[in-house]
Amino acid sequence: MKKLLYLLPLLLSSAVQAQLYVSTNSYMYAKDQVLYVKQDINLQNNGNIYLRNESQLLQGTTTASANKGLGKVSVFQEGTSDNFDYNYWCSPVGNASAATGNENFGISMIHRPTTSTASTPATILPSSNSNGTANPLAISSRWIYKFLSSISYSQWIYVGGASTLAPGEGFSMKGTSGSDPIIVEANGIQNNPGGTGAQRYDFRGKPNDGNISVTVATNNLTLTGNPYPSALNVNAFLLDATNNAATGIAYYWEQDKTVNSHNVGLYKGGYGAYSPISLGSNGVYVPATFNSYNSDGSLNGVGTSSGLVIERKYAPVGQGFMIKGASNGTVTLKNSHRSYYKESGPLSQFERPNKPKISKNSNETTNSGETNATESETTITEAQFKLNIILNNEFTRQIALVFLPEATDGVDIGIDALSIAPDELPNDAYFFLDNNKYVIQGTSFDVGKRIPVGVKATNNASIKFYVPEVTSFDPDQMIYIYDAADGSYHDIKNSSYQVNLPTGIYNDRFFVTFVNSVLGVGEVTKSNFGITQNNTNQTLILQNPNLADIRSVVLFDITGKSIFKKNNLGINDKYSFSTSGLSKGVYIIDLVTSDNQKFSQKIIINNHKE
Repeated sequence: MKKLLYLLPLLLSSAVQAQLYVSTNSYMYAKDQVLYVKQDINLQNNGNIYLRNESQLLQGTTTASANKGLGKVSVFQEGTSDNFDYNYWCSPVGNASAATGNENFGISMIHRPTTSTASTPATILPSSNSNGTANPLAISSRWIYKFLSSISYSQWIYVGGASTLAPGEGFSMKGTSGSDPIIVEANGIQNNPGGTGAQRYDFRGKPNDGNISVTVATNNLTLTGNPYPSALNVNAFLLDATNNAATGIAYYWEQDKTVNSHNVGLYKGGYGAYSPISLGSNGVYVPATFNSYNSDGSLNGVGTSSGLVIERKYAPVGQGFMIKGASNGTVTLKNSHRSYYKESGPLSQFERPNKPKISKNSNETTNSGETNATESETTITEAQFKLNIILNNEFTRQIALVFLPEATDGVDIGIDALSIAPDELPNDAYFFLDNNKYVIQGTSFDVGKRIPVGVKATNNASIKFYVPEVTSFDPDQMIYIYDAADGSYHDIKNSSYQVNLPTGIYNDRFFVTFVNSVLGVGEVTKSNFGITQNNTNQTLILQNPNLADIRSVVLFDITGKSIFKKNNLGINDKYSFSTSGLSKGVYIIDLVTSDNQKFSQKIIINNHKE
């Protein structure tokens, strides 16, 4: 990866004040590079910047944008090639004029590339024409809408071909039909190869820069997205302490691409939810509910799509998403949230037919400091598992349970993801948390916990639970569904549990748990064992005064990760285990005897030498 770094003015004169100045009839061409400009950009008439082969433009402005000029930045992005399917967009550019600062956008600023630098404006079709085409590129204005601090379908605001999209406002747009064989980049990809390919668009205008504020309202949704000609670190945006007017969760539209109709009553789609967890985390994503899966996690053919999109930490150029208001106010997108992260990397993808991914972490350039130093991406994957609930063999609701030492048993901003369409499906499932329906829940790990899973059922619905995916979680730890209706436990890690339910809401019947009491794994009284941590000697001591036969001892950290496991310890009155090298913190020790008695205790390890 190469980088162009502009820290000083390129041209020095009393008439030129911009840090990057491109004169009339000149251009800058970036190929597989990051172009960093610490302050503002002035693009004179027909003075352009071409960002090609995943090149991106980053700026260091810490306030409002001061960019100006009649010249334009040109950046490519690909959307769906199906004229029946929506993408949610957020433009990286606005109108190019001599005025200072970001300006509004309209679809008339989208072009069809004809060479690496040349393009022709897309034809904007009237709202009476529903179908866009690839060659020549024509966009139907009928499907251009925005959604601002609203909650119902009727509140979508029609934009059409008007240039009334403010910076940071997302918009909906359907794709195109046909194909466009023109190849304008060395990667050999056509503008639109047809079939399951993607449609290339050329966004041309003044590059968005600096602080961009978006209004939100309590419990309402706003369509926003990445408004910059670079990647957006979604974690940094959602977890910014000044953005607490939103819930810290991003929601992405997914649509069944086998439905070829403009009739909204026939649409199959929904919103996947992304929880950032922490700045260094890969985040957690659960898809929309229009797919159903086989027991091995593969799609079973009901409501299938081209594949699940799960890479969400870095929003690529143009990507739109919904956010939900926690209070009335604004959230602000900032240059400090931007990163140079390639869309071909493993943590970024625009929602469309899948593009090839590299298998290792890409380099990332963060937008902090003056040098924009490139560093290898280091990320965290928290202990977690996904729970699939097949709803009447029609849809699958996937929910995720994440184990974090800092998570509470209540709602945590940026961790717990509320379902934003909880009443649309006739049958549904969710974590029941604080009397609301959540699709991602974070909690600290405790083997004794019972975590409620709510179910909505209609007309004797079949409900099936199973765990398709476990990540960074103790492989020996069992996962059960406890059914309070009959006191039964069901292994959903290695098998599944299916039950038929009459019409109703079941918020206190099903629970995720980690201990099967029916098997006789009961709690032993505390007096039967003594567990102490000697921090001076860095040793864990287990006292066994009743000489029980110890089958296993397992030490977990608070996230549920197994630190060590000792099997078949036999009968002794005392056991010692080294805790040397363990970090300070709370741990859980689980003990099981040969007659299936179980004892659990929290301990605090704070090793030190006197």
